[in-house]
Amino acid sequence: MSYRTALDNDLRTLHVQIIKMGTLIEKSIDDTIQALINQDVEMAKQVIEGDDRFDDMERLIESNCVSVIARQQPVASDLRKITSILKIVTDLERIADHCSDVSKLTLHLAKEEYVKPLIDIPKMSKQVKEMLKLTIDCYIDLDVDKGKRICKEDDIVDNYYKSIREELEMIMKERPGTVRQCIDFLLIAKYLERMADHITNVAEWVIYSVEGERYDRTE
Repeated sequence: MSYRTALDNDLRTLHVQIIKMGTLIEKSIDDTIQALINQDVEMAKQVIEGDDRFDDMERLIESNCVSVIARQQPVASDLRKITSILKIVTDLERIADHCSDVSKLTLHLAKEEYVKPLIDIPKMSKQVKEMLKLTIDCYIDLDVDKGKRICKEDDIVDNYYKSIREELEMIMKERPGTVRQCIDFLLIAKYLERMADHITNVAEWVIYSVEGERYDRTE
């Protein structure tokens, strides 16, 4: 087997592993929010227990990346792809961590009547999930334009967070007895906002793997 063929096979394996991990995390986001909306304790527990799987996937991909670098000694664009994968897998694992964080708060809230119907948090989570789906497509296609679009959509999630925070602050002022629950919902919104940040990071690493330069979303 030639050097190029062997390296292409290794890169293809890493590529498939990243896509699988991203797709599973997309489902985890969906399960996380459904558990919160429905106060579904069993589903929340499943998300929490499933976090170990993502830790294992992160370790496996990292180990495979190091192995490819050691065996194949890739250079230029190939090395850039592997470096990007090492960064991407870390951000994906952080998203999974935040799904677990939200699910732990769901358990905490499971027996309580919510201070208000959940409206913006499900909308926010839908935006986060759509961003992740788009990011997986961006990674598959190495689509720089799609990656830049994802970076801009992070502002949508930030605006949801700002709106949720302001509403919760008002509720806490008017109904002091709801403070603890409002803080839990504020944390949930913050975890969703952090998920979007990590998704944006993934998109930026895809852009880097193609163009060789970090994308400045402020430009």
